[in-house]
Amino acid sequence: MTASLTDLTLKDARAKLRAREISSTELTQAYLDAVARYRDWNAFITETPEKALAMADASDRKLAVGEGGPMEGLPIGMKDLFCTAGTRTTAGSHILDGFTPPYESTVSGKLWAAGAVCLGKTNMDEFAMGSSNITSYRGPVASPWTKRAENKPLVPGGSSGGSAAAVAGRLCVAATGTDTGGSIRQPAAFAGICGVKPTYGRCSRFGIVAFASSLDQAGAMARTVEDCAIMLEAMAGFDPHDSTSADLPVPDWTAACAKPVRGLKIGIPKEYRVEGMDPEIDAVWQGGIDWLKAEGCEIKDISLPHTKYALPTYYIIAPAEASSNLARYDGMRYGLRVPGRNLVETYGKTRGEGFGVEVQRRVLIGTYVLSAGYYDAYYLKAQKVRRLISDDFLKAFEDVDLILTPTAPSAAFREGDKMDDPVAMYLNDVFTVPSSLAGLPAMSVPGGLNGDGLPLGLHLIGKPWDEATVFAGAAALERAADFDVVPYGLERAA
Repeated sequence: MTASLTDLTLKDARAKLRAREISSTELTQAYLDAVARYRDWNAFITETPEKALAMADASDRKLAVGEGGPMEGLPIGMKDLFCTAGTRTTAGSHILDGFTPPYESTVSGKLWAAGAVCLGKTNMDEFAMGSSNITSYRGPVASPWTKRAENKPLVPGGSSGGSAAAVAGRLCVAATGTDTGGSIRQPAAFAGICGVKPTYGRCSRFGIVAFASSLDQAGAMARTVEDCAIMLEAMAGFDPHDSTSADLPVPDWTAACAKPVRGLKIGIPKEYRVEGMDPEIDAVWQGGIDWLKAEGCEIKDISLPHTKYALPTYYIIAPAEASSNLARYDGMRYGLRVPGRNLVETYGKTRGEGFGVEVQRRVLIGTYVLSAGYYDAYYLKAQKVRRLISDDFLKAFEDVDLILTPTAPSAAFREGDKMDDPVAMYLNDVFTVPSSLAGLPAMSVPGGLNGDGLPLGLHLIGKPWDEATVFAGAAALERAADFDVVPYGLERAA
C-alpha cells in the first residue's frame, strides 16, 4: 500500500483525496516512512513529521465536507531557502544556524493556504550557490539514481538538489525550488523529473533568502509536466511585498498542458551546439526535435549570437549581487556569532567560519567587480551584455514560439568529480543561464536515458509571461518521450 501511495502523481493523488479513496494522513505517513527509509540520501535538512501530520489531519477534515484548496492534503518538500514561520531555515549554511523565521515567505504561505502539507525543508547548495548540492553545510545529497554498472553515489544537481532527489526518490509528491541560473532545471534533468522556472516576477521573492535578486525566481519540481502546472498555479501571483512581482492574473496552466502544439514554430539555436558536446546529449536533442516535428511543429534554425558571453556575464552579475545580499550576515542579529576581541574581528570570524568555500569565492568575486576602478570594466559591461542577450531572445521570438535546447551538457556525475575545478562546475549551467539572464520562462523535461542508464533533459524556453505555451510544448515532449523509469537506487533499496 505504501509503495503504491508514493508512486501516485500529484494529479492522481489529488483525485483520490477528493474522492475520499485515500486520506491525506495515509498519504503523508507513507511519505514520512519513505523519508525515514532513505535518510542516507540526505535530501532533507529539517524533517517536520508532527507538523505534517497535523496539516494532513486538517486537510482530511476539509476534504470530508467537500472543501479544500487546489493542493489540499498533498505532501511536499520545501527548499530550505524559503522562510517558514516557526520552522528553522538555514539556506544550507552554517551562518544561519539557529535561525527560525518569525514570518512566512509568500510562496510557502500560498502553498499552505492552498492546502499543501509540509514534510520538511529540503537540502540545497549553500545560499543556492552550486550545481551539485555538494556545497551544503549539511552535507551532500545523494541522487536516487546510479549508473547501471556501479553503485557509486551521484550528485542530484544543484542548487535545488534536495528537492530533485526527494521528488525522484518518491519522498514527496512535489517540491519547491529556486532558479538563479538553472538551479531548478539542471537538477530536474539529472534526477529525471520535470522542473519549471517561470518568468522573472511571476512568483514573489518575499521571504526567499536572496542570492542574486535580479535573477532569483521560485518554481515547481514534480514528476510530470501537469503536476508542475498545478503546483505553480498555487505558488504564483502578485505580491505587494515584492517590488519585482508582476501584477498579472495567474493563467490556467493545467489546461494548457492539453493544448495541441501543431503549428507552433520551434527555434533551434546554432550557438547551443557547443564544441565537444557529448553525442548522447546531441542525440536526445535531435530526438526532441523529431518529436515536436511529428506533432506538427515547424522547426526553424535561429541564432542567439551573444550566447557565448552568457556564462561570464552571469558569473559577474550573480556574485556582485550575492556580495551585496550576503553583507547582512554579520552575527549581530540572527544566526551564527563567533565572538572576537572587537566588532570588526567578530564580523570577520563569524563570516569566515559561517560561509563555506564556494560562498566565500563568490563574495570575493562580487566584491572585486563592484570595487572602485573595476565597476565600469566588469559589472557595468556585464549589464550591457545582459541586455544584448535579452535582445537576442526577443528578436528570435519574433519568428518562433518556443526554443528547444538540451538542459545540461552532461548527465549526473559522481560526488567529488569537478569539485577541484570551479570553472568546470560552472559549465553545468551553460544551457540554462542565458534564459535566466533574460528572465524568461523555461522548463526541463526528461528526454531519455544515456548509455549508463542516467536521465537526460530537454529544455524549452518561452516568451515572457507565456508559460502556457511552455507547458503545452513540454507536455508534448513528455508524451513522446514516455519516460517512466524508476531510479535504480530506489529499485535496489526497495
